[in-house]
Parts: sequence; structure tokens; C-alpha cells
Amino acid sequence: MTIASVLREKGRDVISVQPTTKVQEIAGIIASRRIGAVLVMDKDKRVAGIVSERDVVKAVAARPDGLHALQAQEIMTRAVAYATPQTTIEEAMEMMDQGYFRHLPVLENGDLVGIISIRDVVKARIQRHEHEADNLLSYIHGRG
Repeated sequence: MTIASVLREKGRDVISVQPTTKVQEIAGIIASRRIGAVLVMDKDKRVAGIVSERDVVKAVAARPDGLHALQAQEIMTRAVAYATPQTTIEEAMEMMDQGYFRHLPVLENGDLVGIISIRDVVKARIQRHEHEADNLLSYIHGRG
């Protein structure tokens, strides 16, 4: 199973912000949309970074005086790992585990085509295992 199949099921919508978006606004987006991260896009519509819930929490802890002026570009992770539609869910899970992150932008020919989360990957693996179990049961009962 590949990331393309995950994106077909969940959709390709991506929530993004600009590098100058205030962290306070990002926190509001993350909370209201019930998502774990937003992508930071540069003026050429390329991924410049990612801001996760974890990044926002770190910023709050580091700035007890508040986040009023803090911008996405100041807290975002710049070294963003990517998947492609052809990446398998096992490869994506391994990338997330090794990098200790939970969101993975998906690029095709350099263009952003979606984003997946660890939840999406786990859900896909569970569905695949359930399908395989159903096939085995059908096979067993069909021959018996």
C-alpha cells in the first residue's frame, strides 16, 4: 500500500501559513482545525518548513512573556522530510519513527500534493491487515 492510496481516501487538502504568520494564529488554526501541524509555504508556494503542536508548545515554554510577535519562521522546522505518492506506508512509518515526527508532506515532481500523519499511516495499516484477515477467513471457509 502506498501513500497515494492514503491520499485518495483522506484527500489532498493541506493547511498552510506564511513564514510571517504569528505563532498565536498558528495555535488557533491547529486548535480549531483539530490538526497536529501546518506547513509553512514560501512566496513561490514551496514548503519552507513545518510548525507542529510540539513546536508551539516549545515556543510557549521558551517565552513566558508571550508569543505576540513570534512568527512561524522563528519556530518552524526547516529540514522537512518528504514522501512521494509512491512511498509505501511502511517506508513512511519508518521515516516518521526515525525522525521522531508525526507529519509528512507529500511531493510529486517537486509539487506539494498532500500531507499525511502518523494516524493516517496507522489507519491504513490496520485496514490492510483487516482486509488480509477477511481474505484468509474467506479462503478457509470457502475450502471447508
